[in-house]
Amino acid sequence: MRYCLIGAFAFILSGCGGFLGFPGVYRINVEQGNIVTQEMVDQLKPGMNRRQVRYVLGTPLIADTFNQNRWDYVYTMTKGDKELAENRLSVYFENDKLVRFSGDWRPTNGDAAPAAE
Repeated sequence: MRYCLIGAFAFILSGCGGFLGFPGVYRINVEQGNIVTQEMVDQLKPGMNRRQVRYVLGTPLIADTFNQNRWDYVYTMTKGDKELAENRLSVYFENDKLVRFSGDWRPTNGDAAPAAE
């Protein structure tokens, strides 16, 4: 009986490891999604076709099946348990041509057409 209680107690405590936040436990940095830079956003011009946008930004992380004219680029950086950065960029097309984009990036040269949010 004594060994059963010790085993049950050890089993229960092992499940609490994630909640206690043991000091000294290393957690890796996790980068997910598409890295989008200001230089990439500055290359976007109204009238670019989908192939050209894909060349500049890469394959979108989310291609909405309900809205074929919108591509979403999302990037998150998590360091240990803390999310440090999250950047989003949505690109909109009409007749397979870039018409606008919205999100955390703005063009610095004023040539592109950002969306009004």
